[in-house]
Amino acid sequence: MSTTPARPYNFSAGPAVLPLPVLDEAQRDLISLPGVGMSVLEISHRSKAFEDILARAEADVRTLGRVPDNYKVLFLQGGASIQFSMVPLNLLTDGRAADYIVTGGWSQKAVKEAKRVGIVNIAGSTEAENFNRIPRQDELTLDPNAAYVHITTNNTLFGTEWKAEPQVGDVPLVADASSDIFSRPIDVARYGLIYAGAQKNLGPSGVTMVIVREDLLARSSKSLHTMMNYAVHAENGSMYNTPPCFGIYLMGLVMRWAIGEGGLETIGTRNAEKARTLYGEVDRTGFYRGTAQADSRSQMNVTFRLPSEDLEKLFVKESTAAGLDGLKGHRSVGGMRASIYNAFPQAGVDALVDFMRHFEQRHG
Repeated sequence: MSTTPARPYNFSAGPAVLPLPVLDEAQRDLISLPGVGMSVLEISHRSKAFEDILARAEADVRTLGRVPDNYKVLFLQGGASIQFSMVPLNLLTDGRAADYIVTGGWSQKAVKEAKRVGIVNIAGSTEAENFNRIPRQDELTLDPNAAYVHITTNNTLFGTEWKAEPQVGDVPLVADASSDIFSRPIDVARYGLIYAGAQKNLGPSGVTMVIVREDLLARSSKSLHTMMNYAVHAENGSMYNTPPCFGIYLMGLVMRWAIGEGGLETIGTRNAEKARTLYGEVDRTGFYRGTAQADSRSQMNVTFRLPSEDLEKLFVKESTAAGLDGLKGHRSVGGMRASIYNAFPQAGVDALVDFMRHFEQRHG
């Protein structure tokens, strides 16, 4: 018989819901890792036990994401935010500029950090429309000689998502994929570099995954500070210093869970169904209003408004009391945001839809 207490449905944008089987296994290993006897939190990062954890985590990332052999998988610290600096420090070389496509607050922050390093061109932006959609290909002004093109694949604040990669020719495409990484099948070979904070679809906060094409490592100057240098981390197998051991361990469990669930094809189908269910309710009567244009809507972060801010405050209060946690939108944009990442169950979406209907009946 399970002793797990009743849990609210966690709609938080991150740190976010984790698979229960992963939490159960981690709970066991917090006391004694099988075959080791010590807690997974206590083992040395130089031990054979951790080397095996790291190797399996990387192998499962490669299997799940079908990562080609000519890409390195790095496990780093500092969150995706430090990648806003590491990307230009390593790749913005030879006096060239970088193209950034701006689709929300996080891509704006990436631009800010890149400008500290070199020349940045805004190749496209929907800021004038309050970031309610992704730019079309014909709206982009791309430099064929750019050092790279940077996108944010999913925008948690505004609930938008790239449905397909922009066409960038031979220029390396760099992606902050923090909030939709591995939410559906991905062609890694379309990218020069992908980075993602783990705390949404990959694992806990504290570890950041970087997938980088090997030829791009040659751009990492030896004059860079060591911890900011991709080539150094690649040469040392993400072990130049003490890595985020527990985060890597837990991320490995999540990767193993995702593979066991059927891989990204199955996970992508589930995520699409969850999103269809929830957007169907948002659009049903007009009481709720989606904030993103239909062809740009995120499958991970469903954002919507109610007729008034007073009703939104009441919605948050009553939904929280009903066991639907984390629905308040980001403080910078307001409204509601339901984050339904890989581990979020269909039953939770159904519960939210039921609550939304009853709330509308009482207040519509």
